[in-house]
Amino acid sequence: MAVTAEQALEYIYANTKVKSIYILPIENVLGFVLAEDIKATHNLPSFDNSAMDGYAVKTEDAGKTVEVIHTIFAGDNPTITLQNNQAIKIMTGAMVPKGSNCIVPIEDVIQIDKNIKLPQNLKQGRHIRLCGEDIKKETTILQSGQRIFAHHITLLTSQGISHVKVYKKPKVAIFASGDELKMHFQKVESYQLYNTNSPTFFARAEELGCEVDFIGTASDTLEDIQRYIKSALDSDLIITSGGVSVGDADFTKEAFGKFGYEIFFDKVEIKPGKPTTFGRIKNTLVLNLPGNPLAATLNFELFAKSIILAMSGDKEKYIGVIETKISDDFYIKPGRVTITPGYFDGKIFAPLKDSSPGMITPMACSNTYMITDEKCEILEKDSIVKIIPTRFSFNSTQTIDLLNRR
Repeated sequence: MAVTAEQALEYIYANTKVKSIYILPIENVLGFVLAEDIKATHNLPSFDNSAMDGYAVKTEDAGKTVEVIHTIFAGDNPTITLQNNQAIKIMTGAMVPKGSNCIVPIEDVIQIDKNIKLPQNLKQGRHIRLCGEDIKKETTILQSGQRIFAHHITLLTSQGISHVKVYKKPKVAIFASGDELKMHFQKVESYQLYNTNSPTFFARAEELGCEVDFIGTASDTLEDIQRYIKSALDSDLIITSGGVSVGDADFTKEAFGKFGYEIFFDKVEIKPGKPTTFGRIKNTLVLNLPGNPLAATLNFELFAKSIILAMSGDKEKYIGVIETKISDDFYIKPGRVTITPGYFDGKIFAPLKDSSPGMITPMACSNTYMITDEKCEILEKDSIVKIIPTRFSFNSTQTIDLLNRR
């Protein structure tokens, strides 16, 4: 059954179940997706503290010379109460003593023997970090479905949280089929090719937070492909490439059929990658991608990525876009939805003009792609286009000004 790209994604979201839950220590949760809301266990800061090295004073003593009676360091638990005409020397992060309502930085006072002269412009609350101004107790600091990055670990540790519930990572099995394919560690003859798809899928699935098994490369026989399928059925998702077209040696769909393969769609009205197939064997999802490297890789980005995000429990499971301008006039052959890789430099998108389905260099040279509908024939220079990132860090080869300026 042929479907549109939008319908294909609807089938994916409707038939992909979230993984089960387990508990991990926070040292091991980087890249996982939270399966629970996390609430603050206490205020942060948990007490009023000094934002500067300076002096705790009363604002009514502005302009006066006051006596320095004590010093408070971070970690101290002061019991002293500040009186009029007094100051207490205080370090950054130290608890603000009772009776004070302002911190004066060291550089703003004049030292007079053991006393200090205060400036005239004292303001209540200045340089004091108030209890709970960053995080208030019982507020939700992280939500279920949030993928955990390094700075989320900061939030968890600030609350003394040692373990959290997360969704298990999707387990993905990958193999290819084709007598012409050899692995990169094997010798190829002039009539053979290296299997570039499987190592690429392996690396990309790992980047997307999966546990990945590479099963190997099957020969173009029903028996061999079935052997590879059987060894992959303990996975959540099987991704294959090759053997899904209409050639005499394309046995992949037939081989999967021996295991009760329920096919949701077996063609997508998209270019490149029309023979993409999606289905299920019991609890294992199956995505059969075409063998041509660019077609396979682009359809992995659109469909495999959507499956993985939905399975991982990520609340941001839908592919997002960046709106930007296109670099030049770009012509497209109408008639089918088309995926075009390109490069986004942070300002403008430059589509690759030479990107046939069997090529491998376009994806190595690109960091984004765009999808155009079947009626689109030209995108004019500087027109706004929607692009989808394949890499999430847009760095530069040279020093650039990072500041937004008026």
